[in-house]
Amino acid sequence: MVLLLNSESLLMTANKTVLKPEQQKWNICINMSLGTSNMLLLINVILIFWVSCAHGQGRTCDFPEIKHGNIYDENRYKQSFPVAVGKYFYYSCHYSFVSRSQSLWTAIMCTEEGWSPAPKCLRQCFFPWVENGHSASSGQTHWEGDTVQIVCDKGYSLPNNQSNITCIESGWSIHPKCSPLLSKGTCGPPPPIDNGDITTFPLPAYPPGSTVEYQCQFLHQLQGNRIITCRNGEWSKPPKCLDACVISEEKMEKHNIELRWRDEKKVYSRTGDVVEFVCKPGYRRKRDSTEFRATCQEGKLEYPTCERQRFNTHS
Repeated sequence: MVLLLNSESLLMTANKTVLKPEQQKWNICINMSLGTSNMLLLINVILIFWVSCAHGQGRTCDFPEIKHGNIYDENRYKQSFPVAVGKYFYYSCHYSFVSRSQSLWTAIMCTEEGWSPAPKCLRQCFFPWVENGHSASSGQTHWEGDTVQIVCDKGYSLPNNQSNITCIESGWSIHPKCSPLLSKGTCGPPPPIDNGDITTFPLPAYPPGSTVEYQCQFLHQLQGNRIITCRNGEWSKPPKCLDACVISEEKMEKHNIELRWRDEKKVYSRTGDVVEFVCKPGYRRKRDSTEFRATCQEGKLEYPTCERQRFNTHS
């Protein structure tokens, strides 16, 4: 950009060469014959003009990480991030989740404040019917954060004498079922856990001191006490079944790596298992790569990265 100032009329003109923000050139020509007051005015004008021109340059938006959702053709466009203000994309939500607009595809735009509207996928909870009770919401679909009131039949109640349940990220906070009122100290059915179950057929009631044992589904790692006990009408804390890690051929290809032991056909790993990788032939470890011995942590595995080797050639 070139700024020219006429010492008689103080008339300013500007010619700007359009370049990328990081390549922008600022060429300022000042007539040194101006008086002190005119010189100060010139400097003030230049600063104001520069701020107005520079405002907004370099604003970008990073790739939007959308829990339970993804942008349209994500694999194709992910390499283009960060993007400039004004760019827009469409995203959709996974099964049982929906955007605030409830559209199949929702548009988001990069603004100076970030993505607008902020992309979010909310859980959908279908409310069936209440066993041993009733609710005005039977047969309706609700969204994450909604609360539904339940009225139990006489002699029945929800766990902990609750009167409503809430739609949360994992579904309904409790199963909409009214169970028989229990005598003091008696426990109801053991609490359910994800990816696991008790080893015996559940009973409607358990006397104080009763115990049940849990087991996890194949490849899921049990964390916590395998056996829980009924005390004072409540069960002790149940265990968790940790997710297994899926070793993705697609991700290994993207990171230019392969399993260290080529004859190993490992597809899944339990939490705590160590998986060893090596670079594919013709590639070398990238400087900022993670370790090549990765540990599975509750379904998550960090992949190391390799880059193509460069060989110096001398003529």
